[in-house]
Amino acid sequence: MIAGAHTILFAEDAEAARAFFRDVLELDAIDAGDGWLIFELPPGELACHPAEGEAHTELYLMCQDVEATRAALEDRGVAFPAPIGDAPWGRLTRFVVPGYGELGLYEPRHPSPLAEFG
Repeated sequence: MIAGAHTILFAEDAEAARAFFRDVLELDAIDAGDGWLIFELPPGELACHPAEGEAHTELYLMCQDVEATRAALEDRGVAFPAPIGDAPWGRLTRFVVPGYGELGLYEPRHPSPLAEFG
């Protein structure tokens, strides 16, 4: 029934954010017309947690080694405003997407339906 998910980031500077995803993270993309890039994302998972306060959405990009991934992204000029933190379910940090704001990055420690993390 569901064959995919379409994630939208509403950025203050969409061109800068698109350039980051294209040039720094090197995500494949197609031009949907007039420079509107749609990026291919790696496989994902969806979790539903109880909200503390109002319901909200968070986006984390997953990696197998958060320290190595952070170091590689820092070598490309990516800013990380916080250190790597440890939680029972994974190791996580946040990075800055120019023109957008922050996204999460984490190395899961929980069981995953994804073969890359299973």
